[in-house]
Amino acid sequence: MSHKIDGGLPVTPLLRTAAAATRSPVSSSAPTESVPAMDSLRLTGEATSLLNLQRQISDSPAFDEGKVAAVRRALEDGSYRIDAGNIANAMLEFDRQLAG
Repeated sequence: MSHKIDGGLPVTPLLRTAAAATRSPVSSSAPTESVPAMDSLRLTGEATSLLNLQRQISDSPAFDEGKVAAVRRALEDGSYRIDAGNIANAMLEFDRQLAG
């Protein structure tokens, strides 16, 4: 089964009807009045910390170029060894962590 992910939400007929009912006809020649902003937003310390962390992560490279180059050299010269036991243990430990 596959699902298309397009970032949009489907609009049901009920939502279309409700949206149309709340709209008032506005003439383009009628002056508009400004409405003072009533909403406000206050971030908690935790939210501010998360925002700062997100900025740090977005500024960081996605991978360690030095480590990639070292692995590439080891693969090319045949010195890179794969330890199946370590991989299996890491997978089992990850599974244990997921199970809680």
